[in-house]
Amino acid sequence: MFSKEEKKKILSVLEKDGVIAFVTDTVWGLGCLPESEKAVKKIYEIKHREAAKPLILMSNEVYNLFPFVKPIPMSAQRLMKQHFPGALTVVLDKTPKTPDFVTSGMKTVGIRVPDCPVFAELCKIVPGHVLATTSANISHEPPALTYQEAVDCVGSKVGYIVKDYGYNARGIASTVIGIVDGEIKIYRQGVIEI
Repeated sequence: MFSKEEKKKILSVLEKDGVIAFVTDTVWGLGCLPESEKAVKKIYEIKHREAAKPLILMSNEVYNLFPFVKPIPMSAQRLMKQHFPGALTVVLDKTPKTPDFVTSGMKTVGIRVPDCPVFAELCKIVPGHVLATTSANISHEPPALTYQEAVDCVGSKVGYIVKDYGYNARGIASTVIGIVDGEIKIYRQGVIEI
């Protein structure tokens, strides 16, 4: 899918503490390497995002995300089997591998596996196959839904905007759930009904 040139460009931006924009199944996203504090700070600056709002971790395969979270409760595992890849974000207890600067100091982190072939291919290029991400927009404004909207919104502020290869974001955010005292708690109702 990606040309050699594009792969090189994406890698170069990420490895130099840069931020990229990309399409997902829900909305366009911004992402960087989870271990890059410099790049995470850039994301907050680009979005004018409140420091108290954490980023989430996304990958093309759920097992790439396992080192970042503690053992997953059965109720969450069932939902992940049902809805990964898809528009579900699961908030779990994090391990020391997940930096505090990604989670705004919280002890939990949201993980997601988007159902988007372009994003899946992108993750194969990414060192470690995991990105720290959020939606591509200025805080409190609607997220970008097309390549052109991403260019208009964040084009001058990111290191690279990955082409969408004809793939369209659906435009509805993911459902966000967590497990509190063994019970499923819905933090945000999105495209998936739980």
